[in-house]
Amino acid sequence: MRADPARTPSRRKAAGAPDIDCATAFQTIALDCVAAIETNHGSACAGDAEAVHQIRVAITRLRAAVAFFAPIVVDAEWLRLKKEIAWLNGPLGAARDSDVVVEYSRRKRYRAWTQRMIGQRLDERQMRDHRRLVRCLRSGRTQRLVTALAGWIRRGAWLERYRRSQNKEALQGYCTGELGRWHKRLVRKGRHLKTLGASPRHRLRIKAKRLRYMLEALRETDALRGRDEWQQLHRPAKQLQRTLGDLRDLKRFADHADTSPSANGKGAKTHPPAYRHRTEKLLDAAIAAYRDLKNAETT
Repeated sequence: MRADPARTPSRRKAAGAPDIDCATAFQTIALDCVAAIETNHGSACAGDAEAVHQIRVAITRLRAAVAFFAPIVVDAEWLRLKKEIAWLNGPLGAARDSDVVVEYSRRKRYRAWTQRMIGQRLDERQMRDHRRLVRCLRSGRTQRLVTALAGWIRRGAWLERYRRSQNKEALQGYCTGELGRWHKRLVRKGRHLKTLGASPRHRLRIKAKRLRYMLEALRETDALRGRDEWQQLHRPAKQLQRTLGDLRDLKRFADHADTSPSANGKGAKTHPPAYRHRTEKLLDAAIAAYRDLKNAETT
C-alpha cells in the first residue's frame, strides 16, 4: 500500500481558501490521516516501531476529527467503518505497547532489573505482537478499510446531507463552540486527578489527546485564524496527555515483573528502580498541566 500523491490533501490550499466550510475542513483533516496511514504502511510491515506509532496517531486524529464534527459527518457508513477501525486498532495497540515496554527495558536504569525480573519475555512478546500486526496490515481487510475511508470522506452520504442542509454554521463559530465544550468537559473530568483510578485517568488522557490533535489540525486549516486564545490550550493539553501516558507506560512496564518466589525470594511484586519517585513526579506534572489547562482563558 503506497501513498498516492494525488490523494494527499493540500493543507496550504485549504488554509488559503477564504470560503472554507466545516465539510471542507473535516475532509482536509481526515484525508491527511488516511495519507499518513498509507505513507507508514510499508515501514510498519517491516517492523519500524515509529511507523506503527504514526499509524496509531493517524487513526486517533481521524477519530478525533469525526467526534469533533460528529453532527455533520456521522452516518451509517461511519458506524460500519468505526468497527473496522477498532479491529485494526487492536493489533496496532498491542504492537505499540510492546514497543514501549521494550524501550523501557533497554534504558540503563532498568536493564539489570529487567534481566532479573522479566528476562526474555518482552522480546518474545514484541515479536509475536508485530507478526500479528503485519498479518493484519497486509490483509485485504485493511486495504479495503483504507479505500473505504477515503471514499467515505470524499463522497459519503454525510456530504450530500450537509450540502442540502439549510442550517450550515460558519466554521469559526462551530469550532469555537466545540472547543469550548471539549475544554469544559476535560476540566470537569480532571477535577479529582490526584485520586483518579487507572481507567478514568486513561479516559482523561484520551480526551486531552483529542483536544490537542484538534487544535493542531484546525490550526493547519486556518479555522482558528484570529483566535489565538485557543492555542493557549495546546501546551497544557499536550503536557497532560504525555505525562499521563508516561505514567501508564511505566505502570505497564512494572506489571511485567515476575512475582514468583524464585524471582525475589518473597513472592511479592518488585517495582523498577525509583518507581515510586518517578510515578509521583509524573502525577505532579500532570496535575500542574491540568491546572494550566483549567486556568487558560478561552473567552
